[in-house]
Amino acid sequence: MWERLKEDIQTIKDRDPAAKNYVEIFLCYPGLHAIWLHRIAHFLYKKRWYTTARLISHLNRSLTGIEIHPGATIGRRLFIDHGMGVVIGETTEIGDDCLIYKGVVFGGTTLEKKKRHPTLGNRVIVGSNSTILGSIMIGDGAKIGSGSVVVKAVPPGATVVGVPGRIVESLTPEKMDLDFEHGNLPDPLSDIMKMLLQLHGKLEERVKRLERLEDLNSKNIPSED
Repeated sequence: MWERLKEDIQTIKDRDPAAKNYVEIFLCYPGLHAIWLHRIAHFLYKKRWYTTARLISHLNRSLTGIEIHPGATIGRRLFIDHGMGVVIGETTEIGDDCLIYKGVVFGGTTLEKKKRHPTLGNRVIVGSNSTILGSIMIGDGAKIGSGSVVVKAVPPGATVVGVPGRIVESLTPEKMDLDFEHGNLPDPLSDIMKMLLQLHGKLEERVKRLERLEDLNSKNIPSED
């Protein structure tokens, strides 16, 4: 157990440049506290102590601002950065080495009592205020851009942005990493606008050339006496 606790703290030290020392991490990181409390709630949930598990989950939300249903399955070395407003539904499954920013929601899309929340592979990064809905698979190494709404499965290594989420980049396994440069995410709508502006510029130049040619031709036509 102590090894797992040390691993959790070391994960934050390795992945958050703002973390100055281990004492600060232990005392001041709500994402860490949320994961620890969830482990207790999840253990009780599997023992069918549902009410007690939900009470711990409720306490967890009150203390950290992070709501994790005790039925959710979470892998190793998850880092919930800041975490305020994160919601993780009952049948959510999260793999190892994932990174979740604040305001992320893993939601369900059905009232049936079955698998209805997302499954994340390993090394998945989910940007701030993103929503992933339904029993869909987010492949290993995938990256979800901030503010995206994802309702379809995402293949391994893909980067998804927008509402609804669209794949804008796919990486091979050897190129996948744990970094997520939000400012460098491609913007498909911006790319389309740039293409249209370029096309507009070309058409405008063509019209000007035709006008000059027509003006030149009109000057070369002899007048009738």
